[in-house]
Amino acid sequence: MDILQAPTTPPSNEQLASWRQPTPLLDYDHATIQTLVQRQGWLLLSEYERIGAVYNFVRDDIAFGYNASDDLPASQVLADGIGQCNTKGTLLMALLRAVGVACRFHGFTIDKALQKGAITGVAYQLAPRSIIHSWVEIWSTGQWIRLEGFILDRRYLQALQSRFAGHQEPFCGYGAATPNLQCPPVDWVGKDTFIQGDGINHDFGLFDSPDDFYAQHGVNLSGVKRSLYAYVIRHAMNRNVAHIREKL
Repeated sequence: MDILQAPTTPPSNEQLASWRQPTPLLDYDHATIQTLVQRQGWLLLSEYERIGAVYNFVRDDIAFGYNASDDLPASQVLADGIGQCNTKGTLLMALLRAVGVACRFHGFTIDKALQKGAITGVAYQLAPRSIIHSWVEIWSTGQWIRLEGFILDRRYLQALQSRFAGHQEPFCGYGAATPNLQCPPVDWVGKDTFIQGDGINHDFGLFDSPDDFYAQHGVNLSGVKRSLYAYVIRHAMNRNVAHIREKL
């Protein structure tokens, strides 16, 4: 991961202010998101606790699964109750900005081998070789911290750990790419978190928001493939993921 180290140059106050603003995708001014923030009491916490509470909510209360598209607004991801790297990342960014934490988007692609097992059959064949991926970078305690370990909910990850209990080498598959499946850095302790980082094969760089990224690079599927995925294939994928989770 060394070549992907987050820059350490302190941002300006203007940049920090812009990285706290809503966008069409980071729609934290939506009533459902505002209600969630108030109900959870996140604004009453210290910054460290706020980040951890939001992070844990997105990781575990929003189950790992596949939405209709990558470029959904945060309010829709919240309503879906499921998400993958990009959609969960949008929700995480929206919630972080809603509680005053500056954050930005880092875009990549990952090799689709990382998804094998979570995605099977025709769905795996239709997937592009390189799949759009992202993580969230937050400015906290005078440094950039990269958050990616929120993608797999704890129950799903525990099911993988149980299924592959004897695996001692770097693991790639079922939505994970990590040096140590039994002890991946996925908990918020004020440091970087990762669960798919070892699958990255291209770096698109930094963007102020997911809106900016998708406007420039689009999403994983288009045309007929996108419709087939949204209305048919992803439902089979989600049933497979649920089956894996329930095997715990």
